[in-house]
Amino acid sequence: MSALSILILCFTQLLFQDISEVAKPIVDNERVVVWDVTWVEGKPSPMQPYKYDFVTIYITGGPIKSALPDGVSTVTTRRAGDVLFEQKGTTHSDEGTSLENPARSVVIGLKDYPVQPLENTSGYANAFPRAGVKKLLENNRIIVWDYSWTLGIPTPMHFHDKDVVVVFMENGAIRSTTPDGKSSVNDTWFGLTRFSPRDRVHVEELVKGKARAIILELK
Repeated sequence: MSALSILILCFTQLLFQDISEVAKPIVDNERVVVWDVTWVEGKPSPMQPYKYDFVTIYITGGPIKSALPDGVSTVTTRRAGDVLFEQKGTTHSDEGTSLENPARSVVIGLKDYPVQPLENTSGYANAFPRAGVKKLLENNRIIVWDYSWTLGIPTPMHFHDKDVVVVFMENGAIRSTTPDGKSSVNDTWFGLTRFSPRDRVHVEELVKGKARAIILELK
């Protein structure tokens, strides 16, 4: 096992000690570290300061109990599509309160790896905003969008000026076509999470099923 793999494993265990069976690593690169977490009763996250700023995207809803270091706790019912941002250094413990219908979320740690803004010289509009998209959250680190594709209706040709984490909420297939006419079809499914780098130009078209995604752009 490489030194990097050991470091990732140690950090995952530190963040999700005692619930490693319900916290599955998805992505780890220089910009983000991402887990798929099922919040079941009896498996709380540790009470310790966050190493990174974090974004939590709920893909299924459910009750979540949050406890502070002073012992005060609250229970909040989260809905599918809810997005939360928490700053580095925040300290609390989260736990689901249901064994039969636990909430499930994608948890994204934002690493301290700044990049310079990318100038759009493509001649096309930026990917976002676009018609039909809803902005859920924006701060100095991220922009989060909620977007649904419509079967058979392509998006405009667009330029991705930011790295993105895409969390799909439905099952379908999307065709991507670049300006030179090259196409590929990618299946999507509920809970699928992908990291896509910036500096891309394409058209997207839903060709099968349904497709909705929560899309996190990294500034």
